[in-house]
Amino acid sequence: MDLRPLQLFFLAAAVFVVSAGYGALLPLLPAWLAQQMPGASPAQVSRHVGYLSAAYTAGVLVGAPIWGVIADRAGRPRILVIGLIGYVASLLLLLPSVGGLWAIYALRTAAGGFVAAVMPVVPALVAAHTPKALRARRFAWLGAASLLGFLLGPGLNAAADGLAGLVSSGAALAPVSTRIVIILSAVLGASMMLGLRMALPMQEPQTGHTGGALDAPDRVGIMALWLLSVAVMFVLSGFELGIVLQGSQHDEVTIREVAMMFAGCSLVMLAVNALLFFTSLLDRVPPRQLIAVGSLVAVVGLLLLTLHRSIGWVYVGISLTSAGTGLVIPVIAFLAAGATSGKLGATMGGLAAAAGLGQTLGALAGGWLFGALAQRGFGWLTVPLLATLAWLMVRPSWGAAASAARVSDRA
Repeated sequence: MDLRPLQLFFLAAAVFVVSAGYGALLPLLPAWLAQQMPGASPAQVSRHVGYLSAAYTAGVLVGAPIWGVIADRAGRPRILVIGLIGYVASLLLLLPSVGGLWAIYALRTAAGGFVAAVMPVVPALVAAHTPKALRARRFAWLGAASLLGFLLGPGLNAAADGLAGLVSSGAALAPVSTRIVIILSAVLGASMMLGLRMALPMQEPQTGHTGGALDAPDRVGIMALWLLSVAVMFVLSGFELGIVLQGSQHDEVTIREVAMMFAGCSLVMLAVNALLFFTSLLDRVPPRQLIAVGSLVAVVGLLLLTLHRSIGWVYVGISLTSAGTGLVIPVIAFLAAGATSGKLGATMGGLAAAAGLGQTLGALAGGWLFGALAQRGFGWLTVPLLATLAWLMVRPSWGAAASAARVSDRA
């Protein structure tokens, strides 16, 4: 059963909403926590911002594989709606600020845990109910929805600031703005939940899905995809942290320029997703070649960031690193979509957990690398990508089965 356009819209919109909610709330946390922690030093507030981000990521890391397995057994649409209900509830419970700082930690961990029911289940649903000829384009579309959410999250901040300015000013502006962002994020999440509840049947039809090598990748192949996801997300997380820390270490780099760097990163990754969407590269080019090219481009970008002597080369390095990682990530998701229909939730849940693990390790390692080595930290981030390239060279047959399966499907 193929997805109707309205169903596909709400599935992509669910990914967009949770990405936008996270991207909108994160920049507001320092000022909001300062108001929640009277007398705390800026260093203490900064640490708690980092710890809260880690708590959210930990929720995703632990929850994704669990929700994935449950979704395969209980029905993916039902689990997707439950995830959005929990996400909205965890946001709204932040508003009273009851229980202090530890309650905020618990609620952000819970938010990550419920988002973990959205991120793997949406691609599992799309893969299970999409003809193979359309699968590449729809996965590129899901990737674009996630990137658009992160990119437009600051727009939610701007709207909240405008509304907050109507009722408060000065020191009271930050907590009011944060509460408005929470409410707007919750309203968007609830809207997607209602839309999916109406658009999707809560009980999936049983399918006798069988297929070739791509439909039933072996355990080693799935583990390889998970490890690739850990490596790429490790690099991406460390790279993004490096941009922030470089901005704090160089007086000539302003906060506005750092924001422009992040915007450029998102736009380049979005452009790569558009390229995959419009050209069907995922169908025409062997996956291992796309992964190799993406890894190599990212390595060049990181080396430029290591050796740069002017702001112009920084933007070039950021663009190349973003393009390379932005090419590899959707290829990994597309290959994981070849799992058998009954195991898609578990496969995608493991992939989401692997991405969360890579992000967490990248943030931890990046903090140490750029604190100790400054600009040279970008060079050390090339190690996982170089290891990926070496692995592709010693395993030239990897990905060939997937390519053969797609060729037979088109024939």
